[in-house]
Amino acid sequence: MQNFFVKSHGLGNDYFVLDEAQLSFSLNEKNIQKLCDVHYGIGSDGILLKVASSKADFGLKIYNPDGSEAEKSGNGLRIFAKYLYDYGHTSGKKFTIETLGGVVTAEVSKEVNGKASQVKVDMGKAIFGGHQVPVNCDESECLDHPLNIVDEAYLINCVSVGNPHCVIFRDKLSKPEILKHGEEIENHPLFPNRINVQFAKVLSRNEVEILIWERGAGYTLASGSSSCAVAAVAVKKGLTDRNLSIKMPGGTLQIDIDEAWNIRMEGEVKEIASGYLSNELILEL
Repeated sequence: MQNFFVKSHGLGNDYFVLDEAQLSFSLNEKNIQKLCDVHYGIGSDGILLKVASSKADFGLKIYNPDGSEAEKSGNGLRIFAKYLYDYGHTSGKKFTIETLGGVVTAEVSKEVNGKASQVKVDMGKAIFGGHQVPVNCDESECLDHPLNIVDEAYLINCVSVGNPHCVIFRDKLSKPEILKHGEEIENHPLFPNRINVQFAKVLSRNEVEILIWERGAGYTLASGSSSCAVAAVAVKKGLTDRNLSIKMPGGTLQIDIDEAWNIRMEGEVKEIASGYLSNELILEL
């Protein structure tokens, strides 16, 4: 099983899984970038690396295509949970996973032909404290804070769900707008660790539509942590109820937020391919 990989997607947000114990090469920044490149590697929105853990049943490192490490990924966690279940790393449907953003609980909630098709993840708590997000904001909570970007004036809402997010509510969603300003907002000096960006439109008390600019990856069809962040901010501002659907270009996730700000996410996940990295590719790593 040396250099074995499995590539899957959660609503169009694709990752491939590697097992650290099976790798014959170093997974450094340069190699991550090459492996994620659609022309010279497998092509992916990121890499999920199975590692040992002393705190949970399994350990997970999440890498963005630019080589940086992410604290948490909702879609990545569902993909990783499917991999663990489908490939016999666990016989149970419920287990814990340690990430850089904390330990989470994942549960296979639906399967088809013995393979996980839908996964629930307890994503931890929404944290609104500015220094904890982190964001360089004078207020204790960065809600409706003005941010000027070139020719636009935004009101931003910041939250951490294990990784940092900036939610901007809009009356109308525009892909060209987030493509134009997403990278500048991500790298704004206000955010010391950079930030994930979401433009959101409230459709009803139980439904929000969003567009996503993912830190280290760019425009993304879907994001689990982004969905959790938008849901948390929408509830915090009284715009929605605590059980809601988050609609993205890639599909829809169900998010539940309890009174203590614990977040549960549920959605589908599908395998694309599995195989082995070629010797020719490995020689270049």
